[in-house]
Amino acid sequence: MGTSSMHFSESPEDPFALGHGASAVLDDHGTVVGWSARAQELLGYRAREVLGRAWRNLLVDARDLPVARSVVVNAMRTGGWFGVLPVRHHDGRRVEMGFRARAITRDGDRQEWFLVGAPAAEVVAWRRDRALLDGLYHRSPIGLAIHGPDRKVIRINRAIEKASGITAEATVGHISGQFLVDEDAGPAEERVRHVLETGEPLIFTEQSARTRHAPNRERMVSVSAFRMEDSSGRILGVAETIEDVTQRYRARRRLTLLNEASARIGTSLDVTQTARELAEVAAPGLADYCSVDLLKPVALGGELSSDMAGALLRVAFSPPEPRVPFQEGDVVPLLPESPQARCLAERRPILERLLSLRPEWYAMDRRRIEVALGLGVHSLIVVPLMARGLVLGVVSLWRVRHSEPFEDDDAAVAHEFSSRAAVCIDNARRFTQQQSAALTLQRSLLPGTVSDLPAVEVACRYLPASGEPGIGGDWFDVIPLSGARVALVVGDVVGHGIHAAASMGRLRAAVRTLASLDLEPDEVVARLDDLVSLLAAEGETNADGNQSAIEQVLGATCVYAVYDPVSRQCSLARAGHPAPLVSTPDGQVTVLDLPAGPPLGLGGLPFEMYHLDLPEGSLLTLYTDGLLEARDGDIDAALENLEECLAHSADALERTCDGVVEALLPTDRRPTDDIALLMARTRVLPPENVATWQLSLEATAAARARELITAKLAEWGLSEMVFTTELVASELVTNAYRYADGPVTLRLIRTHCLICEVSDASHTSPHLRRALSTDEGGRGLFLVAQLTERWGTRYAHDGKTVWTEQPLPPS
Repeated sequence: MGTSSMHFSESPEDPFALGHGASAVLDDHGTVVGWSARAQELLGYRAREVLGRAWRNLLVDARDLPVARSVVVNAMRTGGWFGVLPVRHHDGRRVEMGFRARAITRDGDRQEWFLVGAPAAEVVAWRRDRALLDGLYHRSPIGLAIHGPDRKVIRINRAIEKASGITAEATVGHISGQFLVDEDAGPAEERVRHVLETGEPLIFTEQSARTRHAPNRERMVSVSAFRMEDSSGRILGVAETIEDVTQRYRARRRLTLLNEASARIGTSLDVTQTARELAEVAAPGLADYCSVDLLKPVALGGELSSDMAGALLRVAFSPPEPRVPFQEGDVVPLLPESPQARCLAERRPILERLLSLRPEWYAMDRRRIEVALGLGVHSLIVVPLMARGLVLGVVSLWRVRHSEPFEDDDAAVAHEFSSRAAVCIDNARRFTQQQSAALTLQRSLLPGTVSDLPAVEVACRYLPASGEPGIGGDWFDVIPLSGARVALVVGDVVGHGIHAAASMGRLRAAVRTLASLDLEPDEVVARLDDLVSLLAAEGETNADGNQSAIEQVLGATCVYAVYDPVSRQCSLARAGHPAPLVSTPDGQVTVLDLPAGPPLGLGGLPFEMYHLDLPEGSLLTLYTDGLLEARDGDIDAALENLEECLAHSADALERTCDGVVEALLPTDRRPTDDIALLMARTRVLPPENVATWQLSLEATAAARARELITAKLAEWGLSEMVFTTELVASELVTNAYRYADGPVTLRLIRTHCLICEVSDASHTSPHLRRALSTDEGGRGLFLVAQLTERWGTRYAHDGKTVWTEQPLPPS
């Protein structure tokens, strides 16, 4: 065979490579003039059997001649040919062979044909592999990168060039991380190093792949990598397939955001908290910044109207940004040309992909525009918050600086989770509205500022439960009684809500009514028990009765105490309520061994009264069970903590009260049950401020009363009150003389007012009436009522006392 300048591939996988393929040479007449050992091996002909013979007569079957002739014609026209042709084996069978033929010019104009052949199966497989390799580098949408043993890029395909904008020439000889931003370069380089060193392939690992020449463009890729080795095990490098999964990543992120929004938004029935949860989910989940602006009635839990003019209230902004002109709690003007105004007016999401392309954007408030430009804001989504057909406000989502502009899918996701959040916000608004109404009702039923009393110094605290369980039925009261005495009461209606507050109001009103009758504590509690049973019976017969409300009334408890600053005696009774504590000035703290009694409404069981004498300055503490259960539910530990706080009762009463609250209540959350705390430090009236006389029941008793009163008032410096007091005392003593038996007791008490009391052994109550002009009597009590500020009657086991109160003259 002659030589030629044409080049043939020497790749070992190439079936036509020299030394691997069967070769032959034909002259210009088709005579075989060259025959290789490999040709002999594949076709069975020795060289002497084929040389000098026409190839078509020897190697082509008669039935294949038409095909062979067309191949010859084609080859002569083009100067070469490549394909599969059936040839005849030495043993006569047909063999499919792949051929590559090329014309060669020798010795001037003499032409020969150089043929290289291989089994058709090898040729087809090789062509398929070459087509696959060519497709991977030139037509595949999946990126392919080949790294050498030094981790430097050897070759990349066109898919990577197209996606990254970097040419193959620029990447060859460099580490791939050099073309990525610093945050993304590290994982890319570590992946190649890991596969190269361990030989462990990595499948579908995702990472961010932002290039240095386009760092603002988000790009997420899925990479699979494996180590390349030759047949001897020598490491040739690492191959990576790289697929751009940015859209899939974004879709997954949006779905994750929706799931997160469902879990995180609406965890409480608080409007502000719900709005903050919405803002914290949206930024950084979907945007760089998120603001939630609500209509004022929504933020304040009020009624909504169709009028949306004016301003919005910024309820949440995430993450915190001090440069933003409107912070949480600020009023945000609703400018007519703003996207927010258009969003509310059209009730649909507004997507501004590039704010710089809208000239009206720069016509808005200059201060807001300057801040936005300073933050690098370039894209905006505004979504209306709507629930049950009502507009609640708007959510504004901002992207700044390096973030890519929002897309339509982003707006759809923002609208979806904002719609869910709007329902939660509206639920919170409605709950806040109802809670506010119930709390207003509850507070209106509680006493206001407790005035200074001669019997006790009072400090009280009422802490409503957190919003989730709703308001409760805890209550307290301080009721001035006749004779400078005072009634202290604390009660608890189980449950929460309007029914609990209403039940509490009824019980408090009943206690005040019973207290005005000056009944003993055990009798007050007993009559209150009858009232609760009656209310429960009425509720059961009511067609619209609420079973939970009935259970609340039946679950009520209370403790009622009366303290007398003259005798220093305190009388108490309780119905299923925690026992009060008494701390004396010497620091001794005692839980009163007061008979518990059943809760109110059970009926048929007696209530016992407990008496004790209190030294001046003693501290009586009444409370509801929420105080002991507020921190961790360990009542015994809480009671010990309370006793420790009360051991320092010599401190200022308000400070002591605050100390109890701080010690027993958790600092990180509101209590789950209402808490009522009432603390009273006892006072004692000096003996010189009390005067008591026994009067014989005779006709001169009234005159004697006048003499005693005149002298005592002169001693007290109250001579100007002599006439009125004499007239009042004379009338009361005269009534006792006429209608009572036994001795009469006259008592004067000087406190913040002048108290005059007349006691006798009769239980007959005097009645005030308007006497006719012809009546000779019946005007005494009428005069008493006109001359005094208050008057009344209280009963004891051995009789009754009629009392009056007159204001002291200005000093």
